[in-house]
This record gives sequence, structure tokens and C-alpha cells, in this order.
Amino acid sequence: MRPAVFLDRDGTINEQMGYINHIDRFHLLPQAAEAIRLLNEHKIPVVVVTNQSGLARGYFPESLLTEVHQKMEKQLAAAGAHVDGIYICPHHPEAKEEKFRLKCDCRKPRNGLFLQAAQELDLDLSRSYVVGDRWSDIKAARCCKARGILVLTGYGRGDYQYIGPTQEIQPDFVADDLLAAMQWILQEIEEE
Repeated sequence: MRPAVFLDRDGTINEQMGYINHIDRFHLLPQAAEAIRLLNEHKIPVVVVTNQSGLARGYFPESLLTEVHQKMEKQLAAAGAHVDGIYICPHHPEAKEEKFRLKCDCRKPRNGLFLQAAQELDLDLSRSYVVGDRWSDIKAARCCKARGILVLTGYGRGDYQYIGPTQEIQPDFVADDLLAAMQWILQEIEEE
């Protein structure tokens, strides 16, 4: 089994826009494609794990979520990068549609999507990394026994300043952006 890097989507790979309720609202962050390509070049699997409660709340249809991920993959491919999997939690306790209104094990910080990806892609969670802009990503990393990295893009800077000091679980590293996070991860992997 091999280690992987699990990435949050909104605020980590693309600009944090609240809910991306239209395809025109999806914009890759600067250097995000370069960061992912760096991992690709080192043959390290990159997996997107994202909570998408906007779907559950009825803010956009499932077809838009598919369209957004196709756009993301196309933009990454144009920069010579790719992700190895995209795992989505569409659930929320306040969901409009009953099929999305359930207490699941896949909504971060729970580890259901990580366990699914590990099984399907033959990944070692204990040697993996979780990168995101929210404390729920850092808690998910701990839940998986992976290492957690907070990026200061998206909600990251505010979470770091206002939420982080009160949290028992802390990130293993704080990075300015996804590229800085990837550089740190590669250095850590080389030192293993």
C-alpha cells in the first residue's frame, strides 16, 4: 500500500466562493495545478475529498457538481496534472431531499470517504496526508491517523487565527497555499 495526499476542494484547490452554484464560479487557485502536478511527477496519488452540503440543501443539482469536477479535471489536465479520485459527501442534517438527510460516516471530519478511497485505491492512510482550509480537514486527518496540513487559502487564515487556538487537535504543518503544502509533503516523504 502506498501513501496518498487527500485534498479538500473549495478553498484548497479552487477559490472559496461559498457554494459553487454555477459553473462560472469555479476558479482554480494560483499554483494549485502546479502543486498537484508536482505530486503526479513523484507518483503520489492525489485524492479529492469534499463535503458538498449545497447539493443536500438544494442550492444546485447533482449535474452541476459533475460539471464542476469535469471543469476542474480539464483545467488540471491542461496544466499536465490530474487527480486519482474524487470522493463527495452530499449529506447534511438540514437537507431538502430526504435521500441526503442522514447521519453519515462520510461527512468530514468523519473518515468514511477516506476509508473508501484507501480500499479502492490501495492506500495507506497512516502514511498519508490531508490538506485543507478548515479545521474539519485537520480533524479528518487525525481520524484517519494521517498527517494534517492547514492551508491559509480559503477559510484557512481565519480558521487558523480564530478557531485553531481553541482546538485540541492541531495541524502538523501550516502552509501559505497548496504548492507550499506539497513541497513540505515531498520533503517529509523523502525523509521517511
